[in-house]
Parts: sequence; structure tokens; C-alpha cells
Amino acid sequence: MTDRVVLITGCSSGIGEATAARLAKAGWTVYATARKPETLEGLKAEGCRTLALDVTSEESMSGAVTTVLEEAGRIDALVNNAGYSQSGATETLDLDEVRRQFETNVFGLLRLSQLVLPTMRQQGSGRIVNISSMGGRLVFPGGGVYHATKFAVEALSDAMRFEVAGFGVQVVIVEPGLITTNFENAAVASMGSNNDGPYAEFNAQVAASTKEAYSGPMRHLGGGPDSVAKVIEKALKARRPRIRYTVTASAKMSIASRRLIGARAWDAAMRSQFPQPRARD
Repeated sequence: MTDRVVLITGCSSGIGEATAARLAKAGWTVYATARKPETLEGLKAEGCRTLALDVTSEESMSGAVTTVLEEAGRIDALVNNAGYSQSGATETLDLDEVRRQFETNVFGLLRLSQLVLPTMRQQGSGRIVNISSMGGRLVFPGGGVYHATKFAVEALSDAMRFEVAGFGVQVVIVEPGLITTNFENAAVASMGSNNDGPYAEFNAQVAASTKEAYSGPMRHLGGGPDSVAKVIEKALKARRPRIRYTVTASAKMSIASRRLIGARAWDAAMRSQFPQPRARD
């Protein structure tokens, strides 16, 4: 893999940081990116090239891709990792925040793929790894918008995989489950203004359940960022990669459970974990 060039988004921490470090050690020319490039000093020390890249800005995305091509002359892989979660009952969500999440989790992923594909087609080779989630295959109450973005990632990836295969470009989906990073903090923080009204009890329980999942016994069914980074490296190295890689026991168990039971049974299971909002006397 020496001299292979990879562009990775969302490298300031977590999965992106672990993936950039792992691939740099494996001999890739790694362009690690984040909105705030000052957060990438550690990766620079590990041999990564670092760039500012805001996936909600057309100028930033096109500028980053141009820089990689001017410096390296090619792009062999794109890892679309940037993303975050917000939670809360759908009626309580601020639409500007919803749009911002789609810009980050979906539209940025799509636009960066569009920007690198002409080069990959010209090369006759390339690989795009889209970081989805077990949340792209099932839905937990209170996470509707985040799940919607990941369902969109799954759909875009499935369509793109078919459309670009004839040009020598492969598209892979990675579906992590519970990963012990600071990922949950954004989801909990997003509910700070939703602490009254008819959904107050529900939103409070969603916040508590989210914290518990990352700090309680459930965390043993998850993994650290490097568990996902290992799978991303495997997906990039494989001559014929899988369409989907599911990472962690929590993801495999949850996806299998949702596949086996119907929507009503799933709703019943969710009622055992979350208070269902309802009219009060």
C-alpha cells in the first residue's frame, strides 16, 4: 500500500483520528482533515499530511481535493467519516439544526464523493468508504434525525456502488455500533433546550439512556475507535471488499434482532426502554 493516497474526513478525534494514524503506519499517504486543523497536530507528528476541511462548505471541500491532487497527483481512497448525532423527539427539534446535521452527515459525504470520482474514474481505480452506523439499519426513539441521515448514507452508498463499479471504483459501507468516544456528548447536549413540555420525560430518558449505553455495562458490547479503524483498513486492502462491514457485538446483535422481528414487536421492545410520550390528565 506504499504511496497509496487516502483522504479522510473528521480526523480531530475518534474513528477518523484512529484511522488516519493506522493507515499512516501502514505506509499510506494520509491526508487527515478536520474543520479545525489545529486539532490535527498529533496526526501530523505521526506522518499524516493535514488539511482544513469543512464538509458543510463547498469552497473548503473543493479546495481540499484540489490540494491533494496538486501535491500527490492521485486519490486512491476517500473515507467519509465526518458526522455527529443529535437526539430528541422529532416535534421538538430545531429545523436549522436538522439541516446542519444533514449537511454534515449526508450532503458533505455526497459532495466529496462527487469531487473525487472524476479522478478515480480517470485512474480506473479507487475506493470510497462511507461510515454509516447500525443506526442506518434500525431506529431508536429519540434519534429520528440521526437515523435518517444514516439511512440516507446507506441508500446513497448502495446506488453509488452500482453506478461506479464499471469504472473500477468500489464503494464500501462500515456500520459501527457503540463506539466509546465522545460521540454521545453531542447527542446529549443537543437536548439541553428540550427539558419541558409534553416530551420532557421522554427526552430526559433518551439522554439518560444514551449516557448509560456509553458508561454502563452495554459498553462491553462496543469497542474503541481502533476497532473501526482496523475494519476500514481491511476494507481498503481487500481485493474484493464486502459491501457492508458491521463492527462491534452491539451492532451485530441489534441489526440481527431488528431483521428478525416486525415493526410492532420492535416498538414493544422500545417501550420497555423508553417512556412513550402521551397525553397527561
